[in-house]
Order: sequence, then C-alpha cells, then structure tokens
Amino acid sequence: MISIHGLTKNYDGFCAVDHIDLTVDQGEIVGLLGPNGAGKTTTLRILTGYLRPSGGTVEIKGLDPEQDPTAIKKSMGYLPESAPLYRNMLVYDYLCYVGRVRSLEPGLLDQRLKEVVSVCGLHSIMHKPIGELSKGLKQRVGLAQALLHDPEILILDEPTSGLDPNQIQEIRSLIRKIGRQKTVILSTHILSEAEATCDRMVIIHQGKIVADGSPDSLKKDASGQGIQLILSGGTEDEIVSTLSAVQGVHSVNPVPSAAADAGSMSIQVQTEPHIDPRPEIYRTIKTTDWILWEFTPQARSLETIFQELTQE
Repeated sequence: MISIHGLTKNYDGFCAVDHIDLTVDQGEIVGLLGPNGAGKTTTLRILTGYLRPSGGTVEIKGLDPEQDPTAIKKSMGYLPESAPLYRNMLVYDYLCYVGRVRSLEPGLLDQRLKEVVSVCGLHSIMHKPIGELSKGLKQRVGLAQALLHDPEILILDEPTSGLDPNQIQEIRSLIRKIGRQKTVILSTHILSEAEATCDRMVIIHQGKIVADGSPDSLKKDASGQGIQLILSGGTEDEIVSTLSAVQGVHSVNPVPSAAADAGSMSIQVQTEPHIDPRPEIYRTIKTTDWILWEFTPQARSLETIFQELTQE
C-alpha cells in the first residue's frame, strides 16, 4: 500500500527526516511515535504531498506522489494537527463544502454525509457553528472531512492533541472503528494512545527509525526483558558475579524489595535482546548452595523502552 525508501528531508542544513525506510500494508493501523521535533509531522506531510522530499522515494498504491498527486489525494484523507475548519460555518455546510471540493456528485455526497455523521457521532451538532464546538467535537468534524470521500488511506497528525481524557477515549474508539476498513497512519508522542490504538508502532528519533514492531514485540525485543530473583545463601558479590557470567545476561543488580525477607536479597536481571537465558540462569543457581525463593519474568514497559531509544 505505502512504500518508503531512503526518505530524506533537509531544511537549510538541518536534517528533519534521515533516510527512512518504511512499508505499510493495507488494513494496518500504524503509529509514528517520537518526541517533539523527531520528524513525524514532516514524514506525514511528505506522504500527503504537502512537502517534497529532499531525497528517497515514496510509492502509494504503486504511484509516485510527484507524478500522480491527484490520484493519490483522491485515495487519501488527511487530518493535520490543527484541523482545517471554518469557525463561522455550520457543520453541515462545512461538510457539504468539503464534498464539493472533493467533486462528489450530489447523490453520493448525501450518502457519504449520512455515513460519516453516523461514524463520527455528529447528529446533534450538524446545524451548530463550528466555532461553538468543544475541541473534541471539532476533532470529530475534522475526522468527518477526512473520511467524506471514503479514502483507502487515512493520515492523522496528533489526532488527540489537547483533548481531555474522555475526548481522547472517544477519538481512540473512532480510530479503531475506522481502522477495520482502512489503512491508518497516525503520529503521536503519547505511548498509551499508540498502544491502545495501533497494530504497529514505529519510533522515530532525530529523523531516524529506531524501533518498529507491534507493542508486544517492542516490549519483548527492544531491550530484552527483566527477571526478578529473590535469593538467599550467597553474598551479594558472589551472586552478581556468577549470574553476570551467564550468556544472554546484560546486567545484574541488587534492588530493594518488600518481597525479600530478612536474610534474602532481591536481584534484578536484565537480559540481552532476542535471547532468553532463563533456563541457563536456573541451571546455574542449581549448581550453588543458594535458595531460590522467587523467579519472576518482568515485561519492559513501553515508557522505559521509549525513553531509552529517544534519549540523547
């Protein structure tokens, strides 16, 4: 559906997007994550044809945005971070205007209006001025305009920015509902939003992709996993030295724990990515006189992984 190779965008010597390679399949909901200034919005603007890349290639449905911009825009809906709304227009008039800009025939426009009003929950506000709506309702109207021409691809830039928790949940539910039928790419720096909404998360830092996978696979593979051990019968130095020698173990650290009784100690083991050393850790402990009270795998949080990948 979407194929990007070596995508680069420079601004007066500053590289906003640095040789990105990315493929998005039909029917995926893909989240672009990263801190402010990571290159998310620039990437989306290139995909929508708003910006021209400095280098690399972009193909959307096998078409080049520079050679076939009209055909691509017909198959794409775009909601920028600041929704393109006219505050003095009624919601109904605004959507009709967007439909005419999209060259929808009157009969088809009426049909699509009914469908997007139902999907986005706009029945009660169709004859209200846009300027009187809450930010959450304005985002719904923005989604409706992006969906009006029934695009195959939906591009959303920070769709829940500035919304309260209830409004965020409403927009997330809408995106999940829409994603059953369309390919969706959204940008965000809110990890919980991407985890709740997206099939796949692409983390960008300083214009480069630093991680790509499902939320579960990122937790498992990005920085290995943690293992909580509670042991007794050995000294701290002996335990750290012995377990650090096990293949696949990245680090071994004593940590405070309420679960550790007097005479025992809590040990945090961090493993290498793509390696599961748990069997070897257990066999190593069996060869000693230590007593193993607890052996608990601990999944890495997305917040921790994100911080590690996007820190300077």
